[in-house]
Amino acid sequence: MVEGTNTQMAIDLLCCHLGITEEEAKKQIGILTPQTAQTKITETQQALMGLTKEH
Repeated sequence: MVEGTNTQMAIDLLCCHLGITEEEAKKQIGILTPQTAQTKITETQQALMGLTKEH
């Protein structure tokens, strides 16, 4: 629970001092939202199955 509080404090500081959105701050810290995590999982699965053009 303490870690969540520290994370939120870091997010708030980035938002305030850098003037960025909460989503951008989470990206800077490396926190994935459930939607972002699912997108990355899907992209990885497709790449492993050879469905994407990227190599």
